[in-house]
Amino acid sequence: MNSQDEKSPTDPLEVTLYTRPGCHLCDEAKLQMAPLLAEFGARLREVNIDADPELRELYSLDVPVIFLADRKIAKHRVDPAQFRRQLVEARRRSAQRY
Repeated sequence: MNSQDEKSPTDPLEVTLYTRPGCHLCDEAKLQMAPLLAEFGARLREVNIDADPELRELYSLDVPVIFLADRKIAKHRVDPAQFRRQLVEARRRSAQRY
């Protein structure tokens, strides 16, 4: 590999959860995603939208908002079957690059 920015196909997938304190839908989404994150070895990064005025403006009415790498894959609720398919597809795309 030529750059530290390049990832190997074994690098964990990164899931970003845009959330805010007291968001019951966010808590529910985390619970639904947790077993699949563990199964796929994916990392969860939580971002509090209230800590950033730009994010608060962008997502205030939509939390939770979930990104897989740089793609928005869900908002408000998580469908576990769809989330699994998205993780499988992301892993496949990642492996094809190598």
